[in-house]
Amino acid sequence: MAVELTPQELSRRYNRVARWYDRVEGVLGLLGVSRLRRRVLQQASGKVLEVAVGTGKNLPYYPHECRIIGMDLSREMLNIAQKRAAKLSMNVSFLLADAEALPFSDESFDTVVSSLSTCTFPNPVAALKEMARVCRPERKVLLLEHGRSDREWLGRFQDRHAETFAKPLGCNWNRKTLELIKDAGLKVVRARRTFFGIFHQIEAEPEPRLSQSFYNKKSYFYTRR
Repeated sequence: MAVELTPQELSRRYNRVARWYDRVEGVLGLLGVSRLRRRVLQQASGKVLEVAVGTGKNLPYYPHECRIIGMDLSREMLNIAQKRAAKLSMNVSFLLADAEALPFSDESFDTVVSSLSTCTFPNPVAALKEMARVCRPERKVLLLEHGRSDREWLGRFQDRHAETFAKPLGCNWNRKTLELIKDAGLKVVRARRTFFGIFHQIEAEPEPRLSQSFYNKKSYFYTRR
């Protein structure tokens, strides 16, 4: 049975663990995640939105010319990210917000980034749709995620232990990441799996969509008829 936490509950839980979150996540460094962060984030450019920025672990890997806004639903995690940005002498704006209702206009960003967060979104497709919405056409959505392994023996292990793993912080480690991305209307440009098929490095872009002005004209046409 899936563990479903509301955004409010996730916020409270991450606020409680923020002080020592980086120590826990240090295990991922032993699995080579820092190297994966560098590979993914070196592709970022222009005006960047990082969704679920957390404690700012990605900040050291961005190209210098990027103009970054980082958002998260945990105020305590954002406080740590702000301190990290200051130590790196980076001018980053931070915002408390929900990934499933981003407070930005359509096509606002050149690059949208999210890492190790799709597993925790209560509605991951809704969050990914929001990333697609705020990304400019033919620009990039960069994701470093983990999900259900494509090695069936390991995937079954993840399935068996998914509920136990998700209880503390809502991490659903057996979600099928690539399927979620496609369901959200994102076109996968490049994808690479590592560490027994668990980690994903993904470059995607929004699928072409008709402009709102077209829909308005179409609605007017049918009304007039």
